[in-house]
Amino acid sequence: MTDAQRSELADLEARDHLEPKEFDRYEFLKKAADADERAKAFIANQNRPYKEKVLRAANLAWEFYNKLDGKCFISVGGLDSITLLVFLRRWGIDCPAVSVSSLEDKSIQRIHRALGVTILKPIKSKVSVIREFGWPVISKEIAGKIDLLQRPTPDNATVRHAIITGETGAAGGWSTGSRMQLPRQWLKLFGGYENENEGTQLGKPDFKVSDKCCYYLKEKPCDDYAKETGRFPYMGLMASEGGRREKALKINGCNYYGKTTTRSAPFATFWRDDLLRLTLEMNEWYLAHTDEFPGDPVESIIPEIYGEIYTDENGLLQTSGAQRTGCSMCGFGIHMEERPHRFDRLWQRNPKEWDFWMKNVDTLPDGTPYGWGHVLDYIGVKWRDPQDQFGEELEQLTWF
Repeated sequence: MTDAQRSELADLEARDHLEPKEFDRYEFLKKAADADERAKAFIANQNRPYKEKVLRAANLAWEFYNKLDGKCFISVGGLDSITLLVFLRRWGIDCPAVSVSSLEDKSIQRIHRALGVTILKPIKSKVSVIREFGWPVISKEIAGKIDLLQRPTPDNATVRHAIITGETGAAGGWSTGSRMQLPRQWLKLFGGYENENEGTQLGKPDFKVSDKCCYYLKEKPCDDYAKETGRFPYMGLMASEGGRREKALKINGCNYYGKTTTRSAPFATFWRDDLLRLTLEMNEWYLAHTDEFPGDPVESIIPEIYGEIYTDENGLLQTSGAQRTGCSMCGFGIHMEERPHRFDRLWQRNPKEWDFWMKNVDTLPDGTPYGWGHVLDYIGVKWRDPQDQFGEELEQLTWF
């Protein structure tokens, strides 16, 4: 919340009478002020010493468990949530762990089996989600806005206007220049769906964009499991990952009990360095307690795709391999990566899979086969000649 907004709120609070439009603005600013205070408290917890954060995470986990009478489960994916699973076992919380494991790297699947994770199936295939809804590109938040522009209805007209111009209606406190507006970089490429309505001359691609992949591939299977079992999830989310996740965690906190969503994110205030430090500690604990897990023991709970955990020149822990993992077809954040990026590494692991995802996933309106390569060309991300990105490393790097 800006100083100007705080001053405006104070002015509205001092008035004896507010017109309807002024009252809408007051309510918007009041909610923003409340969210701002919660975010400040959250940031203070982020800056606590490591040991305090670990103890706080354990207390939050038990608070969630006790409040829900143990009706919980652990949603497991990559390294963060693998660490969370072992952490919860370490602190005596024993509840089921589930994962749509087939979406993960094979080295991650191996750890899931060792830890006794129950395997769920995605609702739709990766290809069918892309063909039906669109490509997961840029970020979840921006893809969601572009998806909405592609599906105009009378009910979303105000939101579409805000995405193009930054001007909001009553729900947005009659703001101008709001964060609802697409960043200029992406507005130029994807705002053309509203050219006729807004009198603009913005670009419009010949492919669809969507944020729905995660929903059908990961979120809905876990949501269905939760409804069927009456359980609520522990999740390895961290605000330090940024994006929608950061906003939601700072506003709603580590443990959230809502009308439609109830979840615990004990690691929400962790930095990446905190998480990796805890991973090393939990790996040691796991190796001393492998008999407490149902699968065949593994030599480490750190999947091979992440490489080794090492200390960088700034004294912070890093992984020598992948920093974050996900579906092989996910494009969120690809524009921020230097080469060799995730699709170059996909080529290195599996050239045939790379060829499919880059060139043959769907067809354009004229019948031409296309894939990620066409999408990356449109947003200005280089992808051709992946073999040239590795040089002498080509024979040295190992991803499985």
